[in-house]
Amino acid sequence: MAHDHTKGIKNIRTAFLLNFIFTLIEIAGGLLTNSIAIISDALHDLGDSLSLGLAWYFQKISSRKRDQTYSFGYRRFTVLGALINSAVLLVGSVFILTEAIPRLLEPETVNARGMFVLAIIGIIANGLAAYKMRHGKSMNEKVVSLHLLEDVLGWGAVLIGSVVLHFTGLAIIDPILSIGITLYILINVIRNLVNSLKIFLQAVPPDINIDNIKHQIEQMEGVYNIHDIHIWSLDGEYNILTIHIIVDQPMQLQDAVPMKTRIRKMVRDMGIQHVTIETELSEEDCDQNC
Repeated sequence: MAHDHTKGIKNIRTAFLLNFIFTLIEIAGGLLTNSIAIISDALHDLGDSLSLGLAWYFQKISSRKRDQTYSFGYRRFTVLGALINSAVLLVGSVFILTEAIPRLLEPETVNARGMFVLAIIGIIANGLAAYKMRHGKSMNEKVVSLHLLEDVLGWGAVLIGSVVLHFTGLAIIDPILSIGITLYILINVIRNLVNSLKIFLQAVPPDINIDNIKHQIEQMEGVYNIHDIHIWSLDGEYNILTIHIIVDQPMQLQDAVPMKTRIRKMVRDMGIQHVTIETELSEEDCDQNC
């Protein structure tokens, strides 16, 4: 596991360096070719570089144990990174749309050959970075890999657009490509932003059915009723459950162990890793206002 973690850090670092260096080349190339499509993708790649940089940082600290400052550990920082990245991409995408839409009415001359060369370089650079990340095991690495694959597809679109522009001279192809790429990015950014906000607001994870869990626990022997059940996710992967269980008769501490063990096994099979169970008697007043 330690070897995989170290390898993951090195792979993300390599992907970050490749992406960031190419982003600088891309910005210069976009300005030289006067291509709003390339500039829009450069801004997207700049956001990806920020994502990769944060992923690199979070990959290094994600294995830190809990301490007096963060009692659940450092896993939740990945959600903070997702929110920051989403905000950067959202602002950048809106800016690109304000630049690209006017060009639909007044297309500007674009250097098709320059677009073609940059597209080839973009496919190679992002393809190499995606290849480095293809065996990533952590969620961090998998998300980075998807981002890079998205970049490869975007540059494929620019490559096709440059060929069409070269043979037809239709300059309007450039802003159309830019708007298409930007809208595609916006859809994914908004989706990720919504998911990240739900995690921050401690929503029940979408793949967990809280009513089903309540029903199955209530069917267990010794359980009279349940209340004050809470399920949330720390980072989109590590899910937490707390629950109060009213037992149908007084029981010794050791008698409650088998019941708690069954509950923990059941919910872990449903994707919940951290479980806290409190048992109560029916006549007991819950002091949590639950």
